[in-house]
Amino acid sequence: MSQHTPNELTTIFARDRDLVTRLKQEDAHYARLADEYHEVNRQVHRIEAETEAASDERFETLKKQRLALLDEITAIVAQARA
Repeated sequence: MSQHTPNELTTIFARDRDLVTRLKQEDAHYARLADEYHEVNRQVHRIEAETEAASDERFETLKKQRLALLDEITAIVAQARA
């Protein structure tokens, strides 16, 4: 995809780039969450960009899933920062 995808973890956690990279390499749970977030975020972006069709219900479900994943990822990053 040639377009910039908003809400990427590298953008959200720009000041913690090294920490996020280390977590992805050393923490299997974090790596799984990050991969899942990445996939859900891409789906949301494709729907927003109208390159993929989806019902309103599916779109809302994906956005809620993305937010829940981000909440969990943010907690892990915050704990690792401490």
